[in-house]
Amino acid sequence: MKRSTVVTLLLGVIIGLSVALLMHQLSGNKRQLRTRYDDWRKLNLILQTVDDNYVDSVDRKKATDAAIEAVLATLDPHSVYMPPQKLEESEEDLSGNFSGIGIQFNVPNDTAVVIEVIPGGPAQKLGMQPGDRLLKVDTTSIAGVSFPQDSMVRRMKGPSGTKVTVTVKRGSEVIPFEITRGKIPTHSVDAAFMVSDTTGFLRLSKFSRTTAAEFADAADALQRQGMKHLIVDLRDNSGGFFDQALKLSNMFLGKGDMIVYMEGRHRKREEYRADGSGQLRGTGLTLLVSDGTASSSEIFAGAMQDNGRARLVGRRTFGKGLVQEPVNFTDGSGIRLTVARFYTPSGRCIQKPYSEDYVYDIYKRYENGEMLAADSMHVDNGGIIPDVFVPIDTTKVGSFYINCTKKATTMRFASAFFDGHKAELQAIDTYDALLKYLDSHALEQRFLSFARNRDELVPINDEWEVERTYMMTQVRALVGRYSRLGDNAYYHLFLQTDEIYKAATAAL
Repeated sequence: MKRSTVVTLLLGVIIGLSVALLMHQLSGNKRQLRTRYDDWRKLNLILQTVDDNYVDSVDRKKATDAAIEAVLATLDPHSVYMPPQKLEESEEDLSGNFSGIGIQFNVPNDTAVVIEVIPGGPAQKLGMQPGDRLLKVDTTSIAGVSFPQDSMVRRMKGPSGTKVTVTVKRGSEVIPFEITRGKIPTHSVDAAFMVSDTTGFLRLSKFSRTTAAEFADAADALQRQGMKHLIVDLRDNSGGFFDQALKLSNMFLGKGDMIVYMEGRHRKREEYRADGSGQLRGTGLTLLVSDGTASSSEIFAGAMQDNGRARLVGRRTFGKGLVQEPVNFTDGSGIRLTVARFYTPSGRCIQKPYSEDYVYDIYKRYENGEMLAADSMHVDNGGIIPDVFVPIDTTKVGSFYINCTKKATTMRFASAFFDGHKAELQAIDTYDALLKYLDSHALEQRFLSFARNRDELVPINDEWEVERTYMMTQVRALVGRYSRLGDNAYYHLFLQTDEIYKAATAAL
C-alpha cells in the first residue's frame, strides 16, 4: 500500500473519531425540556430554543408568521392569519371605497395573479379578469423576479386621473391595459331597476358596512316606481359583515321570526330574531343563488327560505357558515378565528363538511353532476338548497367564445366603441333610449370585424349561430355600461339570456 493512501486512511479515521467524540459530548449535554403534547408550552419552547441556539441569526418575523399560519392551517380552511398589509386591504375592501385601479391579487409563487376585479372599477371596465398574471407595471417587470407585493401595490396606486399601463398574461396572450386611476367603488348594490310595472331587480354583490343602508335606499326608490315584488340577485355574493345580514333579514320578517342562531364549543347558542319594524314585510321576494353565494348571503337566504318569506332559484350555495371572530394585534396584523357555526332557523348547518377535497369542492360538484341535476344536491353537504333548481347551460360556449374571452375581445371592443361614441353614449339616461341606440349601430357587424382585424378571430362552421345571441347580449351589455345608466344597463341587458332569472320570473 502506498504511503499516501495510508496517510489518507489515517486522516479519515481521526476525523471520524473527532466527529464521534463531538457528538458524544453533545449528547452528554443534551437537555430534555419538560412538556406535553396536550398543552401549548412545547411550541413556545421550540421557538425559544431556536432563538437561543440556532447556528445563524433568526428572522423572528418570518418564523413567527410561519408558525402562526401552520397552527391555524390545522384548524379549518377559514381560520387565517393576516399580516398588516393584508389585514388593511381586507378591511378597506368592506369599508366603503378606496383608490387604485380596482384589482386584488395574490403572489403564490413569483408572479402576481389577479383574484378579483372590482365591479365598476377602471380595470374591470377595460377587461382585466381574475386569473390574469401581472407581467409589468408601466415599463417595470414584476413577474418572475420576486418583486415585493407592497411595491407592486404602490406602483399601481396613484392620484385619480393619472394613467398606468398594466401588462398581463392570459393563457398564451399578452395584453397591455392602459388604465386611468380613480376611486374604486365598493358599493354593495351594483344595480337596482324595474323589470316590469310591479317587479324590481336588485343586484347585491357583498355585505359591507353600508349594505343595509344602500339596500333600503334602493328598495325605497323601487317602491316609489310601483314595486310589489323584488328579485334579489345574490349570485357570487361572498358575504361580509354579519350585522348587515341581520339588518337585511329584519326588513322582510315579522316580529319574533328567527333569522339565524350560532353555536360553538366555547359559545353558547345565541339566537337572532326580527323586531318587526322592516319596511319590506309586505313585499314579495325571490332570491337568485349560486355556488358563489356564501357566508352572510347564505344567512339571509336561509332565513328567508325557512320563514317561508322567499323562493330561492338557482343552484346550491357555497356552504360557508362559520363565525369568524377578529383578533387584531398592535403591530397591525390579526387573525380571523372560527369560534362557532351558523344554523338556519330550522336547524340546518350552513357550513359544508371539511374534507380532503374541501378546496376543490366546486370542481367536485361539476364532476358529480350537481350542476346539471337537482337530485345530485344533498342537504348534509352544507349550503342552502334552492326551491327551484336551474342547471348550468353549456350550450352557449364554443371555441370562438372561449378565444374571445381569452383575449378580452368583447370588453376591448366595447371600450373602442365608447372611444368613438363617448358623447352619444353618455347622453343616454333611459333604458328604452339605450335599446334604440344599440339597435341602430350595427354592433354585430362591427364586433365581428373587430374580432377578425384586431385578434384574428373568426367563428367557424355554425359557431356564430350557436353563440350569436349570448355573445351579442354580452357586447350590448358592455357597451351599455358606458351610458349614464352604468351597471343598471349592464345587468338589465344581461337578463335577456339569464336562465336563472328566466326561471325566477316564470315562477312568479
